[in-house]
Amino acid sequence: MHNKRNILIGGAWPYANNSLHVGHVAGLISGDVLARYYRQIGDNVLYVSGTDCHGTPITIRAKKENKTPKEISESYHKEFTDCFNDMQFSYDLYTKTEDEFHKKKVQELFKKMYDNGYIYAKKDLQPFCEHCNKFVADRELILTCPSCGKETKGDMCDCGYEPKLEDLIGAKCQTCGSETVQKENMNLYLALGKLQNKIEKYVEKNKKNWRISSQNETEKYLREGLPEKAVTRNLEWGIDIPIKGFEDKKMYVWIEAVLGYITACQKICIEKGLNWENYWKNDRNNLIFMAHGKDNITFHTIILPALLLALEEDYKLPDYMVATQYLNINSEKISKSKGNGITIRQMLDNYNSDMIRYYLIGNGPERKDSNFSIEEFVAISNAEVVNKYGNLINRTLKYKGLKQIPDGVMNKYMKELIEKAYKDVGNAIENLEFKKAVLLIRDLVEEGNKFYEEKQPWKQQKENIQEFNNTIYTCCNLIANLSNLYEPFMPESSKKVRRFLEIEECCWEYIQVKKCKDIENIEPIFERIK
Repeated sequence: MHNKRNILIGGAWPYANNSLHVGHVAGLISGDVLARYYRQIGDNVLYVSGTDCHGTPITIRAKKENKTPKEISESYHKEFTDCFNDMQFSYDLYTKTEDEFHKKKVQELFKKMYDNGYIYAKKDLQPFCEHCNKFVADRELILTCPSCGKETKGDMCDCGYEPKLEDLIGAKCQTCGSETVQKENMNLYLALGKLQNKIEKYVEKNKKNWRISSQNETEKYLREGLPEKAVTRNLEWGIDIPIKGFEDKKMYVWIEAVLGYITACQKICIEKGLNWENYWKNDRNNLIFMAHGKDNITFHTIILPALLLALEEDYKLPDYMVATQYLNINSEKISKSKGNGITIRQMLDNYNSDMIRYYLIGNGPERKDSNFSIEEFVAISNAEVVNKYGNLINRTLKYKGLKQIPDGVMNKYMKELIEKAYKDVGNAIENLEFKKAVLLIRDLVEEGNKFYEEKQPWKQQKENIQEFNNTIYTCCNLIANLSNLYEPFMPESSKKVRRFLEIEECCWEYIQVKKCKDIENIEPIFERIK
């Protein structure tokens, strides 16, 4: 009997500043595959995420569109929620940082780190616009990139260069175009350096569970030495600082959004009557997974562990970092300025969600950057999903004149292949090799089609009805088990197959269909894409 574990899966929080494109979803879908699989094998799973609602880019967008930051973040939160629902993401809770519960809990956590001495006050020089009479955030500054020489914003250049504080001297204010001056400002900082040794030990112990990109990126930062990091800003839109003397500041987005993994878990546990500490504290028979894109690696491998350590409350640090690389569109990096991103909504309006999932998992940027093109998506969907899997279902369940599941005998060789697939696919998922898992299931589908061809049921029906019954019964069992195996990857079609065959529940072990059961109203599961 499987010893039930408590599994927490955190999906990165998309930023409420732009529509979700296929690259975002390619980076997040790993979390859903894991959540579905671990539920299937019988563990207690909580899968949480939410919309990141605060910070400068949203206020800039709100000004441009003559709206409030709240209106902007609300409209994107609704759009994200709809997209994740339509993509069949099985979040236990998809919340937002603008949620009152989140705000209150994050303030408590912030105060705790301050009381523990990991957050401290410090004066420093920052760009100030005398014309607008305000301190200017790095994203609101315009300067020439010291690395490539092009004009860039102060937070990050397209060439990958991250401007340092000295690069921002004399930068222009984006709002009015005036040159900024340096002025003293009091902020709160997180003492990352104090935690470097503990973080190094944590990375050394856990990195074997991470993909190579997470290991390399994290080790690079640790080698350079962890600098202190500002946790407050002069913003109007964000979470208030619960420390006296900092009433004019807001919490920096990165700290409160990362702590959202804790607050979301606490919130859903209250709703479900569970103890959140069983997911977040040490020695609770638990595993923690973090699914995100490669631009978010250090927030999960360094910042999140640092915050958990700074709380000094026996938090378990995440076990698995599931970082995905970039998905390029037609061999170009997705860029807002080029406007070359394909939104997930555009895909959902035109194509079946299971086909989108299948493509993004089987051909996505799991370990290296990958390329997305509609032509390739259509070709793979038709060749692998429609022609192979869809065809096996149709030719079996819609066999001419077939009214019931036949009273046949299961083919021994096919049964062994199915049982082996459960083991191999399960291992691949647990090793974060989702592409390999999809390939293994595809191989099983191909074996099924080959078996069907070799048995020639159209001949058997005339010459040996028992052999015909055995063939169709074997294929019905194969399809039933494929609905289990494909559940983490293509949940919608798996649900339809279970409905056709009247299978009660989805599990991760060999199942047999009931003989002599009526099969009716079978409609094609996938339509060929023109």
